[in-house]
Amino acid sequence: MPALAATRVLLFVADTLSSGKFYGFSRVVAPRYGSVRFLTRVTNESQPLTLATLGFKSERRTIEGNEKNKLKQGISTIEFPQKREKKVGLRRETIPVKKEERVDIAATLGPFAAESFSELGLPPSLVDRLEYEGYKVPTDVQAAAIPAILMDRDVVIQSYTGSGKTLAYLLPILSEVGPLKKEIEPRTSSDIEAMVVAPSRELAMQIVREIEKILGPVDKRFVQQLVGGANKSRQEEALKKNKPVIVVGTPGRIAEMSSMGKLRTHNCRYLVLDEVDELLAFNFREDIHRILEHVGKRSGANPKVANDPKARRSERRTIMVSATVPFSVIRAARSWGCDPLLVQAKSIVPLESIPAPPPRFGRSQVSASDENPVSNNAQAQAQAPVQSLPPSLTHYYTVARIQHKVDMLRRCVHALDSNCVIAFMNNTRQLKDAVFKLEARGMKAAELHGDLSKLSRSTILKKFRNGDVRVLLTNELSARGLDIPECDLVVNLGLPTDSTHYAHRAGRTGRLGRVGTVVTICEESEVFIAKKMQKQLGVVIQSCDFVEGKLVIGEDEKH
Repeated sequence: MPALAATRVLLFVADTLSSGKFYGFSRVVAPRYGSVRFLTRVTNESQPLTLATLGFKSERRTIEGNEKNKLKQGISTIEFPQKREKKVGLRRETIPVKKEERVDIAATLGPFAAESFSELGLPPSLVDRLEYEGYKVPTDVQAAAIPAILMDRDVVIQSYTGSGKTLAYLLPILSEVGPLKKEIEPRTSSDIEAMVVAPSRELAMQIVREIEKILGPVDKRFVQQLVGGANKSRQEEALKKNKPVIVVGTPGRIAEMSSMGKLRTHNCRYLVLDEVDELLAFNFREDIHRILEHVGKRSGANPKVANDPKARRSERRTIMVSATVPFSVIRAARSWGCDPLLVQAKSIVPLESIPAPPPRFGRSQVSASDENPVSNNAQAQAQAPVQSLPPSLTHYYTVARIQHKVDMLRRCVHALDSNCVIAFMNNTRQLKDAVFKLEARGMKAAELHGDLSKLSRSTILKKFRNGDVRVLLTNELSARGLDIPECDLVVNLGLPTDSTHYAHRAGRTGRLGRVGTVVTICEESEVFIAKKMQKQLGVVIQSCDFVEGKLVIGEDEKH
């Protein structure tokens, strides 16, 4: 009995030594008995005596050797408290959940190629209308964007001009609102269900015509234009009479009608900002702010309805569209939407994964960026202007004095045998003089700019589409949204200010896979600008001349 009591006392001392509390005994006990591990060995005949059985709790764990070997030998071990294990487990599980959700999004939306619109989940009535109008196979950006919008996600659509971005957002909207939607049910209110905002009247009217063509002559009353320069009283009467479900207009007129209480948009389900990088300009800031505040319920504003599909459908889906997406658009999309996606042809990237651009200081960094315009990261995918250019374009530049640029334009049109030409000039006052010079040489031309009335602009565009006007001289107004599929030549009489403006101008030709040509007429002192555009856009801009009605490529370009 005394020996057993002594053994139990030594066992108690051994466990306390392992817990690190009785440091005073460690120098005496450890050398005398050789190994504490031997003293703490237990057998099946007696119950193991540990700190837990004596009523003590240890917050510190000692790990000596392999844990499995200890258990096999019967050596007692002290485990972590259960509360701490739960906290650690939650922290470890948080990160993988987010990653799995992003992967599921990409897997659900793929593949990004479809042979028909019916594969994208559109209703049969809408597919029939598309086939009747000649739309049978969706483009790459349409195959990527339509499923993403149908999943009730906020998106930013980026693709080159003429790739079908308008239908990419119109088709999923028309499948949910209007007479061609999936579930036909009686309309209970006269609220606007979808709104499209465009920076110019021409682009807004072009979107209206596209919607009317899909809806058909009977149901085209469900869309209403609200553009500046038109009769406001007639627009108010049309809103009362037709009770449209879709409104397309310019920021100023939409904000004006909203402030007057003529638009009921609090239950609006879709808000589209077409050419969003242009809508972020300072002159649109106040109107866009009002539209965002009064159109629909911002998605993600109420976290309680995040997992409720019916409640999420009542929230506003924000869709932003542009051929070029600078980081200012990404920043705005994060603020105005909820977990938005960047949708490109055959690519869907969460905007959260796109980092802010690094600060650019010094000439060396700018030149390095120009040397490598295309990067592999997501940021470069969002901002590279080369993605805004149609792939079937040929680029040239030629040298002429400023007083001979209009004549060089005429020679260029004849040499390339172009029948539908858009020529850009930076100064509006020079447009009329250029038209006079071309018509004096027997070439039909017309000018288009913002100072003209709405009726005059519509008449000129109609003549240009019908072939009554061969050369349309315009300013930066027509660089965005002007859809003339027959246009086969774009000429820059005035050089664009940067690569983004060049890309938007060039996108007026080569639309929907057609072949197009872009010619920049510059002075000798402006050649370096063409070379800079070539580096920034990652395309080849060849030097050329027009001699005796033929295109002659420069000697340096041949080699």
